[in-house]
Formats: sequence, C-alpha cells, structure tokens
Amino acid sequence: MPRTLRLAVAQSTVAEDPTDPETLRASGAQVRRLMREAHAGGARLVQFPEGAITYPDKHVMSSGPRGTLAAADWGRVDWDVMRAEAEAVAQLAGELGLWVAFGSIHPLTPPHRPHNSLYIVSDQGELVGRYDKRYLSHSELSYLYTPGTTPLVFEVDGIRFGAALCIEANFPELFAEYEQLDVDCVLLSAMADDARLAVLAQAYAILYNYWVAYSNPAQFGATAPARIIAPGGRRLASCAADRRPGLAFADLDLDTQDPDISMTRRLARPWRRSARAGLYDGHVVSGEARSDVRTRF
Repeated sequence: MPRTLRLAVAQSTVAEDPTDPETLRASGAQVRRLMREAHAGGARLVQFPEGAITYPDKHVMSSGPRGTLAAADWGRVDWDVMRAEAEAVAQLAGELGLWVAFGSIHPLTPPHRPHNSLYIVSDQGELVGRYDKRYLSHSELSYLYTPGTTPLVFEVDGIRFGAALCIEANFPELFAEYEQLDVDCVLLSAMADDARLAVLAQAYAILYNYWVAYSNPAQFGATAPARIIAPGGRRLASCAADRRPGLAFADLDLDTQDPDISMTRRLARPWRRSARAGLYDGHVVSGEARSDVRTRF
C-alpha cells in the first residue's frame, strides 16, 4: 500500500490571556474552522502553533503588581473553558476523521506549575499523546512552567512523527534524537516573531533528511510564515507572509519519486547514519603512523 499522508500546517491567531473565557472560546473556534478547511483540503493531520488555545503572556499572568514579573498566578486561568475548548477540538477531530496537533497549557496537581504542551488527538477523537516542552526560555522556567522530560513519537498511516516547541529549535540534540528515533517528520510548533527559528527548521531538514513542519502564529506570519520543508531542505509549501490565518498543504510520501527527496532519504540519510556508526574506523591511520609526517611536506 502507498505510504503517503497529506499534512496541513496552520498559521492561526494565538491568544495570550487565559483568564479571559471569550478569548479562549475564540481561539478554539478558529482552530476548529481551520480543521474543517484542512479536512476539505484532504489533510490527514493538521498541525497548529504553540499555544493554539492560549499562550499566556508572562505579564498578564504575573502575581506581582501590574507591569512587573513574578511567579504566574495560575488560579486566575479559566481552566474549565480551556478544557471545554480542547474537548471540542477532539470531538471535531473524531467527526472529521482528522489527526490534530495543537498547543496549549496542561495543568499539573497544585502547587506544581503546568506544562507547555502539544496535544496529539487521533482521527477517532482520542487524546493519544502529549509533548511537554523540555527546554524552556528563562521567563518560562522562572515564572511559568514545569519542563517536560521525554521526546514524543507517534505514527499516522505508517509515517512517524516527532514533536518540538519553539525555542527548542536552538537545541540540535533534540533533533538529532528524533533522527535516532527514526522519525519521518518533526512537527515544530512555535510562538515567536523570529525568522531564525524557521531557518533552523530548514537546517534540520537538511542535516537529518526528514520533513520538518513549522507552524507559527498568524500575528508573526510576516516574519516567518508557517511552512513545510522537505528532506534536504526544499520548502514545499508555505502560508501567506502576512497576519492572516491560513493553511499550507504538502504530501509526505515515503516512496516518492521526487529526485531530491528520494536521494536524501535513500542515500544521504543511510550514509550519514553509517558514518556516525563507525564507517571510517577501519580507514583511520593510527597516531603513531601519522607522527613522522606532521612536521614535513
């Protein structure tokens, strides 16, 4: 059977005040509208940005005087509305037969701070995975979240996916780990007005020869629009470089005849794996044999 999947990457508007129930409902409604558009476009999986339901502003959440930074007061969050919006996303995923990856905050037992997470919902409407951001920014660690500890790998139609969030793009070891875990595509969801993260996403597609899907909020679309990058680094699809919500579509085909993608998957990726595994060990000249020629031409 063909091993292919149509992926949609969303550029949705991310709200930053989880204390406002109407803001949370608006975020959920936009996510669900884009889910319907992704399904109409033939997608099997749609990816949303970090904090698609909400990405709390550190000043909004501060327990200190207005305008100052202090530990977040998570008791002000409307958790019931947030949970209802997430459940509505899951219900629609089941109705559409669509896999969904979307960012939100995940509560832990008080007094522990929540995780900054990416939820994975299956085409049956079930929560089947959750990636908790492992590398946090200084503000996130100081005032907002508990870091996660493990990678996440999940499979859709025979294609293996990994997940990462925003500034984790600055930690190449995470993406090397996903190469070792034999993923076919990494979903990198961001909340950043920073074009360099998109450049790093392309770099990992070049270095590790897997697809990288980069989802960024609409409010930062002019800086770095959401996109899908092929193994080898070629951009396959992109949202508009503006502040409008939208989707980018691309087919991930493990048996593609596209010469660039096929070469990187069939030749470059196995070669690099063998090189890392000791391919050159039998060809290296010992230090003693080299020492007599180091000081002469």
